[in-house]
Amino acid sequence: MRRVVRAFWGPRPEPVEALAGRWRLTLEQVSRLLPEAASPAGGAWRQVHASGPDTACAPDELTAVLLVAQEAEPWSDLTGTGLRLACTGEAGWSVELSGAAGGTPQFLLQSLVMGVDAPDGAVVPESELLAMLASVWEPDFGDVTDDDLLDVLEDDAGFVVGDPVVGRFGYLCPARAALIPDGLEASRRAVPDGGVLLHIAASGEIDPVVRAYERLRGAGALAPLPRPLDRPTL
Repeated sequence: MRRVVRAFWGPRPEPVEALAGRWRLTLEQVSRLLPEAASPAGGAWRQVHASGPDTACAPDELTAVLLVAQEAEPWSDLTGTGLRLACTGEAGWSVELSGAAGGTPQFLLQSLVMGVDAPDGAVVPESELLAMLASVWEPDFGDVTDDDLLDVLEDDAGFVVGDPVVGRFGYLCPARAALIPDGLEASRRAVPDGGVLLHIAASGEIDPVVRAYERLRGAGALAPLPRPLDRPTL
């Protein structure tokens, strides 16, 4: 089964050294949380390119890799520096990370998206992965979701791609967390930055996510950042 763990935020210019530090910490934590997919002993990270074969990418090479990515994209100061990394582990396990960060976009959010493939029945620490992304990347909002769930939210709840959303797990920054309505059917876990991690539904459950999304949106906790974007979080 493939699931996606995502984090999104608005403009936050950062030097390449800071971005490399966030990426490096992300790889370290993914290896800790998903040893079957990204064990330091069992598999190596690869950089996935838009064209041409993958190339090896060791964590200590991230600063140089990001500098090359910036030079290849003249508008990276606006759009963010993009990087896509993948690792294949034990049979049926793999993880891919795709991000654009460090820029000052006016309309498109910065993001870090993690796709995890695991064998059927395998236990994947989804909440811990989302909490890790929240800690490392300091996003505006984040979620754990899959294609089926996003399709239902679009078709039945009016979700528009690019707007804040929650999945079976959701992360809300402190300002959004303050707007969570009373009585929301979700367990809450505070995270160190003052935001909140929500556990809304089990894997495969859709109706509770739709109900939570509609309640959060109605309370303003999922209001889009104003455009043109002028800050990283609500």
